[in-house]
Amino acid sequence: MPRPRTGRRVRTLLAAALTTLAPLVFLTGPAQAAPAAAGAWTPAPAPVVSHVETDDPVVFITIDDGWATEEAAGARQLLLERRIPASLFLLPDAYERDRDYYRTLLAHGPSRIENHTTTHPDLTTLTEAGQRAEICGARDRQLAAFGDGPRLLRPAGGATYNWPYHNADTRTAAPACGAEAIVMWTHDLTTWGSWTPPTPELKAGDIVLLHMGPTLEADLTRALEAADAAGLSPAPLRDYLLG
Repeated sequence: MPRPRTGRRVRTLLAAALTTLAPLVFLTGPAQAAPAAAGAWTPAPAPVVSHVETDDPVVFITIDDGWATEEAAGARQLLLERRIPASLFLLPDAYERDRDYYRTLLAHGPSRIENHTTTHPDLTTLTEAGQRAEICGARDRQLAAFGDGPRLLRPAGGATYNWPYHNADTRTAAPACGAEAIVMWTHDLTTWGSWTPPTPELKAGDIVLLHMGPTLEADLTRALEAADAAGLSPAPLRDYLLG
């Protein structure tokens, strides 16, 4: 598996700095965070990433939610056999139903569990304090369950799926809860019902979104075949975003 290159790291840091200085045009919703107390230190807003700028021949596999593990035994075996460093953006109530599934992935493979909020709300409908409660609450439960805290956040869409699922308050709340980047995706390859999205030609640095459930093994196989066809290897997203 390629190691992140220094040039890629510099570009990522530069992109994060530019993101901090120039608010993204697609952020939605009012900023409702209370002003910081005089002299209080506040972290810089988290950057939003949907593709990693890198010359390395790598792709990033991400899996959301965490339900229906009993129907995804084959997917777990595939992740372990091929040692796929998947980023698992999980809900606490989902992994609490089958901790052993995820403990096996963490103990015997390179996957990591990341933050997907506590109850999967549309974060853009919440105040900054409400968003912190969701994000910090998920972090605390993950620490209790696995002894490892998340460092990346994927905001949930709730019932409204009000794209892009985050706003300025999210970018402030995330680092306050230990999330150093907000991760979206380049391609969603999840099969929904009878509809399977077309398989794209993957490019270096693409972030692939999948979901835990009965179609995960087939969707993961399709994503890995697309990566193989493009000469790309799955790589750990944390390493490339955080160094």
